[in-house]
Amino acid sequence: MSSVINLVNTIVGAGILAMPFALRQNSLFLGVFLIIMSGSLSGFGLFLQGRCAFYAPARQASFFALASQTYPSLSVIFDIAIAVKCFGVGVSYLIIVGDLMPQVVQSLFNPGDNTQFIVSREFWILASVAIVVPLSYLRKIDSLKYTSLVALISVGYLIVLVVAYYLFSDISSTRAPISLFKPAKISNVLSCFPIIVFAFTCHQNMFSIVNELQHRTAANINRVVATSISFSAFCYCLVGVTGYLSFGNIVSGNIVSMYPSSVATEIARFCIAFMVVLSYPLQCHPCRASLDHTYSWFQSSGFVKSLAHKVSWSRLPSSEEEMVHPTSGGQPGSMTTARFGIVTTIIVVASYITALTVESLELMLAFVGSTGSTSISFILPGLFAYKLIGADASNSEDWLKWSGLALCLYGVLVMIVSLGINIYLLL
Repeated sequence: MSSVINLVNTIVGAGILAMPFALRQNSLFLGVFLIIMSGSLSGFGLFLQGRCAFYAPARQASFFALASQTYPSLSVIFDIAIAVKCFGVGVSYLIIVGDLMPQVVQSLFNPGDNTQFIVSREFWILASVAIVVPLSYLRKIDSLKYTSLVALISVGYLIVLVVAYYLFSDISSTRAPISLFKPAKISNVLSCFPIIVFAFTCHQNMFSIVNELQHRTAANINRVVATSISFSAFCYCLVGVTGYLSFGNIVSGNIVSMYPSSVATEIARFCIAFMVVLSYPLQCHPCRASLDHTYSWFQSSGFVKSLAHKVSWSRLPSSEEEMVHPTSGGQPGSMTTARFGIVTTIIVVASYITALTVESLELMLAFVGSTGSTSISFILPGLFAYKLIGADASNSEDWLKWSGLALCLYGVLVMIVSLGINIYLLL
């Protein structure tokens, strides 16, 4: 159960706020179709990851380990992509808190001149960092199952608010026209598609979750994937449809910002801020593992002269091991307590500084989503499946090899199109 909770919490994040906007850009039925399609393809990528995990030593599966078995010279590139993606999402979470919490405080308490600091984004970014610090230093991702449950309750409240407003509020006088089948422009569809792809990206935590499964069987892995993707897609469709039907073609990229100020609305904004704060550690864990793998690669390649022992390439550390097993430095292939703390501190401090410096990360996240998300969700699982499953595939599994290659090519296409659109919008 904790595996499903953690995976769903990784999927259902800030992206849920933009689902009504995605339907506005695509039309109602096309938008729902793209949500289901993207969820299915992301789920297939998770399925391939689960199959590839059995090609790594027991409970030692990671992107780094599989990349070293299949494409050793590119393994560091894969980990850098994961680190950049997770770091960018973590920073965006802090910025969301800095944007939403001042609105909540201003609406509910109307602070005076002497307390204006509590409506500043800087104050709330610092406050959110103070909350995420102890969670980010947890060594085992399973320790986050209770905070993940709280985050899912916050998502549940948001869903109730959006659905209740559609069902019980008088929206006939304020709702703009609705497009059922035909989008206004094809460019709207292409520019919005990365939002939907990004919303289902959770693959950076998949290997850690597989490693921590008590009964690590293909059936259990498939159950976790199917349950998590199905529930997340249902939430996206529910919020997307009811939010879009409430406001029509005037809905913005943040559905909560559309509702009039009220206690219920401000509670929803608070829940969103609370949700992303609790989701930050789920980005910090794989970011830390990937940075450590990258450091180990440079160290083993002779780029870094370390005073500590060198990491053995005969036994590769996994994300799960790095979070669970502290060592004194004598066991090769594990992250020492000191290095664990240093890498975590660097991530948290860098996130804080970046969130303070950059007021809006929308454009940066678009680039991160079109590169990091597509790499993690489609390209890497497809490449691993093609290389590993294809090496000894039986006739019954041969389709997985070619399906993996197709998923990889699809990811490359999405990356090129999404990145091209983002560059075009930047010009």
